[in-house]
Amino acid sequence: MLRLSTIKLLLVASLLVSLSCQKESEAIVSIALHPTNVNILYVATNDAVYKSRDGGGTWERFPSFSARRVTTLAIDPLLPATIYAGMMGDAVYKSPDGGQHWLPHNVGLKEHVSFVNQFVFHPALSEKIYIATTVGAFSTKDAGREWAERMNGMKEVHIVTSIAINPKDPTILFGGTTGGIYRSDDAAMSWKKINNGLIPESELMASMALGVNAIEIDRTNPDVVYAGTTKGLFRTVNKGEQWERIGQSLPDPFVSSIVVHPTEPSNLYAGGPAGVWKSPDGGKTWREMNQGFATRNIRALVMGPKNSQVLYAGTNGSGLYRSTDAGATWAAVPLKAAPAASQ
Repeated sequence: MLRLSTIKLLLVASLLVSLSCQKESEAIVSIALHPTNVNILYVATNDAVYKSRDGGGTWERFPSFSARRVTTLAIDPLLPATIYAGMMGDAVYKSPDGGQHWLPHNVGLKEHVSFVNQFVFHPALSEKIYIATTVGAFSTKDAGREWAERMNGMKEVHIVTSIAINPKDPTILFGGTTGGIYRSDDAAMSWKKINNGLIPESELMASMALGVNAIEIDRTNPDVVYAGTTKGLFRTVNKGEQWERIGQSLPDPFVSSIVVHPTEPSNLYAGGPAGVWKSPDGGKTWREMNQGFATRNIRALVMGPKNSQVLYAGTNGSGLYRSTDAGATWAAVPLKAAPAASQ
C-alpha cells in the first residue's frame, strides 16, 4: 500500500508540474518584436519571459531576474539588444544583451511603484523613455539610470495606464488613466485633461470611471488618435480636443489593444474579450478576425514592423498566436523552450 500511495503521490505531483508548465503559456501579457530582425521576438507570460530567435519555432526561457512577475516588455528601437521589463512590484529591469542579463533600473522611482503598464521611447532619442505606472507617469533621459515623476496637472488621478508619443512632434504626449485622457504639449512637464466627448465630468468621481487601456496615434496624421477603453473605442481628429465614440458594433465595449496600420491608417485592429476585429474605414465598420483562436480574450496585439501582413496576438487563455494574412487566419505559436542559447 505504501508503494501504491507513493506512486499515486508521484503521479499527482507530475500532473501538477505538467499543469503548471502548461499554464505558463496560457496568458500572454506582453509581446515585443525586434524592429529589424523578423525572427527575434520576446513574450512575457504571468510566469516568465521568453525569447525566440527563429520566428517562434523555439524559445529560450530566461531565469527569473526578479521575485515579481513581468507586466510589460519593450525593445529599444535604436539599440534593439537593449530590453526593458516592467514589473509588478519591482518597477523596471533592463537587459543590455538581449535578455541574457538583467539589472534593476529604479533610481528615482517611488518605492511603492507597484505596476509598470507601458514603456514609450522618444522616436529620435531612445535613451529618453516615458513609463505609465500605477502611481503616475515617469520619464528618464539616460536610458533608465534615473527617473523623474511627470505628474504636473494630473491632480485628479494617479493611475496611468497607457502613454503615446506623437511621432512627428515628440513634445506632444497622451496619457491614459483610470479617469480618462490627458495631453502634454511640453514633453510631459505638464498635462491637461482632454475628456470632452470621452466621459461626462459627473462620472469621473466613480472609481475606475474610464480606464484607458491603449492609445494609438495615426503616424501619417498625428492629429488623429484612437483610445481603447473599458467602455468603448474612441477617436479624435484634433489631438483630443473632442472625442467621438466609434466601434459601437463591436460585441464587447472593452478594448485592450489597438493597432493602426503605419501607412494605411484607415486599416485598424481592436483586440479585447471578443477577440480581434478589423476596420477598413477608420472605425466605421468592423469585421471579426478570429479564425484559428482557441480562446478569444486578447491581451496584446502587435503588427510586424517589416510586414504589415504579420500580426501577433497574446490571449488570456490559450497562449500566443500569429497571423501571416493580416488577421484573416491565426495559428498557435507554442512557447517550446529550447536549450539555453550561447551568449
